[in-house]
Amino acid sequence: MAAESALRAALKAEAAGLAARLPALVIEARLTARSVRHGVHGRRRAGPGENFWQFRPFMSGEPAQRVDWRRSARETRAYVREREWEAAQTLHIWIDRSRSMDFASPLAAASKRDRAIVLALALADLAVQGGERVALIGLTQPLAAHDVIERFASALAQAREGDEDIPPAAPIGARAKVALFGDFLAEPARLDCAFRALASEGAGGVAAMIADPIEETFPFRGAVDFLGQRDDSRLRSLNAQGLREAYLKRLGAQREAVGAACKALGWSFLAHRTDASPAAALLALTTRLSATGPR
Repeated sequence: MAAESALRAALKAEAAGLAARLPALVIEARLTARSVRHGVHGRRRAGPGENFWQFRPFMSGEPAQRVDWRRSARETRAYVREREWEAAQTLHIWIDRSRSMDFASPLAAASKRDRAIVLALALADLAVQGGERVALIGLTQPLAAHDVIERFASALAQAREGDEDIPPAAPIGARAKVALFGDFLAEPARLDCAFRALASEGAGGVAAMIADPIEETFPFRGAVDFLGQRDDSRLRSLNAQGLREAYLKRLGAQREAVGAACKALGWSFLAHRTDASPAAALLALTTRLSATGPR
């Protein structure tokens, strides 16, 4: 009973901490999206969408009913009203909010959770600016609002904290896309099953595996106490450098397993460290999502 109360108190403290940090994360997300926006081109395309995009000259051989006669009456030639392309009309985003994502070493300015939030909010803003709808899996319905960053931040602030380290099942259409942000340290079989469930109707996607630099370099030497992220477990090693080779091998195997799960679905995989540029990661994400189509 005491352990359960302690867990509830810890989750409540984490939620309060996140709420306090969100205004700064919103600002960072906006700046990150703004720095990348000029490098993202061609997100809007002509096609059978519902929203007006542009007028273009009528081409010989096209059905006459496509002519916009009101626009054409003001010109010396006929024009067609084109609408937005919506083949990838909805982007579904998931942010890992498990306790392991709260980790931040002295080698990075942000925790894994905060970096995931910044990237997810910035990506949502770019998607909306590109004419798509965006949803936070398990938290919001798809929307296309200019203040999507603030809306998603509010949803995160009000969300019940949990310790689920894999994305939940959600109805994702065949023409939609998925962007997942987490450290993906769960068992590979569980991750593979979750990815397959989201892609069951053929949605394209990308998984961004976020790591702290200390997790990848493992610079520990001598006597070190390693503390569990999910509980109060503790591992004391008197020769930490002796664990380095086995640790890095296991980390590499985990990363390969996540990448393989994505590849099997036709998804893209991105590894990102919290000491690296969020703008560079965001640009890579938008590029890979644009190249990722439904199966």
